[in-house]
Amino acid sequence: MAQTQTREPGVHNVTVTVNGTRYTREVEPRQLLVYFIREQVGLTGTHVGCDTSQCGTCTILLDGIAVKSCTILAVQADGADIKTIEGYAEPSGRLHPIQQAFWEEHGLQCGFCTPGMVIAIDQLLRDNANPSEAEVRRGLDGNLCRCTGYQNIVKSALSAGRKLRGEEPFEKPDVAMGEPVTAGVR
Repeated sequence: MAQTQTREPGVHNVTVTVNGTRYTREVEPRQLLVYFIREQVGLTGTHVGCDTSQCGTCTILLDGIAVKSCTILAVQADGADIKTIEGYAEPSGRLHPIQQAFWEEHGLQCGFCTPGMVIAIDQLLRDNANPSEAEVRRGLDGNLCRCTGYQNIVKSALSAGRKLRGEEPFEKPDVAMGEPVTAGVR
């Protein structure tokens, strides 16, 4: 006896683990992974800037490798382990050392590029724990920022490297994610 199909023709089930949580969703074969993450999973920290793999705002970790999620179909990620910017903060809401470095070094202005930059820097620092300024700049190729001029982003990456190597203190701020950064300021 044939099994009854309960989904539309052409729709596929995709199962991924995102930030430690498993998700199974039905998707059309042409849906990009960035839209799957934003619309199906509901995590909007992964941004859509260009849809053409030019800007890097959609950068995620896919099975531990930084990729631009606008270049991958959701069905291609079936079975994958994904980390988005939402997966970087500690369960308490405290910042990851890379995020902390961005905060301390003023590595962002509008913040639109920041999730992709943080993930690109994470990949860079896992590949090269002690990069030079030139290596940081090369590592950020393909991640665009229209606000900062990159100087403070590069400073943030170098500071994050020092924090992760234990050469610079990682002092967690008294402000948790979601709280105004003006907390405690007079």
